[in-house]
Amino acid sequence: MEGTRLRSLLGGSIGNLIEWYDWLAYSTFSLYFAKAFFPAGDRTAQLMNAAAVFAVGYVMRPLGALLFGWYADRRGRRSALTLSIFLMCGGSLLVAVTPGYTSIGIAAPGLLVLARLLQGLSVGGEYGTSAAYLMEVSPVSRRGFFVSFHYLTLLGGQLVAILVLVVLQYWLLTPAQLGAWGWRIPFVVGSVLALAALWIRRGILESPEFARQGAGAARLNPLRLLLRYPRQIVLVAAMTLGGTLAVNTFSVYMPKFLVNTAGFSNEQSTLMSLGLIVGFMAMQPAVGALSDRVGRKPVLIGFGVLGTLCAAPLLAAIAGAHDPARAMGFILLALLITSGYSAVNALVKAELFPVEVRAAGIGIPYAIVVAIFGGSSEWVGLRFKHAGWEQGYYYYVAGCILVSLLAVIRLRETRPSSIVASN
Repeated sequence: MEGTRLRSLLGGSIGNLIEWYDWLAYSTFSLYFAKAFFPAGDRTAQLMNAAAVFAVGYVMRPLGALLFGWYADRRGRRSALTLSIFLMCGGSLLVAVTPGYTSIGIAAPGLLVLARLLQGLSVGGEYGTSAAYLMEVSPVSRRGFFVSFHYLTLLGGQLVAILVLVVLQYWLLTPAQLGAWGWRIPFVVGSVLALAALWIRRGILESPEFARQGAGAARLNPLRLLLRYPRQIVLVAAMTLGGTLAVNTFSVYMPKFLVNTAGFSNEQSTLMSLGLIVGFMAMQPAVGALSDRVGRKPVLIGFGVLGTLCAAPLLAAIAGAHDPARAMGFILLALLITSGYSAVNALVKAELFPVEVRAAGIGIPYAIVVAIFGGSSEWVGLRFKHAGWEQGYYYYVAGCILVSLLAVIRLRETRPSSIVASN
């Protein structure tokens, strides 16, 4: 039984890693391909266009959460996770083969948008379904530790994307080659890895809890089912607001921030980001295990209080830290604070809902908030910079974390979960 559980955890986690690599490769390589898809202009304007397309992908995430959440709650987690891989593979391949703006004009950014819409649909279904699956196959007493791998593998996808960039930058291609055509390589890799994830997920077992209680239970429209849980919906949305801003700011947006604001080179930013992601990954199981001991709510409150007070000063310190070691120290502190959200949020959301609506309950409110605030974070940050008041973005992040804190204060502790009596 323990061996079967571990295989399920490993299969779900590895598939999650590959799916998120495909999603995050766009952000990692946008510094290089922005000029290929958009008309010539200043660098910030091109990055703003690329960030806008990145945000467009988030528009499809609520729809993906709705469709895949309903499917996962009715037909099973395994089937939904496998299906999402097809869409991710198609999106990555489309980015890889689309000609640039100088070749096909406005059709180039149009096809880029289409690719991101496909990927957004896929990853929108991935989040809630994989969180529900990992929660349901984890032992109750150690859920915090095991479900923290949900976010660890998300970060692992970003790490793999950065490693691909390092290999291309330092060993295989010149900067000119990488900017001209080499940026297509990671998207080819992504489509191949998506097929590997498909093979992996075909071999995992269905969640035992779903098999016992959930099969065929979600026969109503998932939105109607969710309306039975208004308090849980509000909590998920409010928790996600500050959390997604913090994660996107100090993780996904940070490589561009280091180049465009702090003044580091592309190569310095890549190497710094590599170390930062490794550190952030190591924090996840440690904080998850802490939540198994002290509870989920204290960990989330720690994130809310420290994030509200420290987000703006830390961003200002990073912007002014021209020494790489100093900048990395500030970012690691910010990531440690952010881990109070990232390591436990998927588990808390899963523990708020019963099995028959769990995947949709986690995924839909999360995806809506992320579509509005998370997907636009880079664009908003660049917009503040373009307007000459970048500090306004710092306070925007802090304010959103404050909203999450106010919601978490009203959260009832979910450890140990009362949803499942035994595991």
